[in-house]
Amino acid sequence: MDNNKTDLSKILAINGKHGLYRFLALSRGNAVIAESLSDGHRTVFDAHNRITTLADICIFTSEGELKLREVFLAIQKTLDGNALPSVKDAAAVKALFDKAVPDYDADRFYASHMKKVLEWYQDLAEHASLDFVEEEEEPQAEQAE
Repeated sequence: MDNNKTDLSKILAINGKHGLYRFLALSRGNAVIAESLSDGHRTVFDAHNRITTLADICIFTSEGELKLREVFLAIQKTLDGNALPSVKDAAAVKALFDKAVPDYDADRFYASHMKKVLEWYQDLAEHASLDFVEEEEEPQAEQAE
């Protein structure tokens, strides 16, 4: 695996905590040891914390669900080297998503979700990489002829 690529299955969003964390290890009692992407501070999170990997997050579209990885890539393509809009500029954030993911489900994917996705995108751009590890093939797919 290329160390310059970000594995979204190892990047954690933790409910009630700002920013993203990199999974390091499991400790006793199934607690998670994670490191903040922004400052490198290590923290132990237990079963009371709601922890989600970015690989497990999807947004709602008219066609179903779209993995966050695909949303990040669509944003990157839409920005084409330009800066992200401020998350405080609701109209600019909505305009970006209208271009990047035009079929998002406006009834279930709200402006607050858009803001959170852009904050995560910014964290990854600053502290990791927007070049993602490819998702592994399903084992059955390798056996199919």
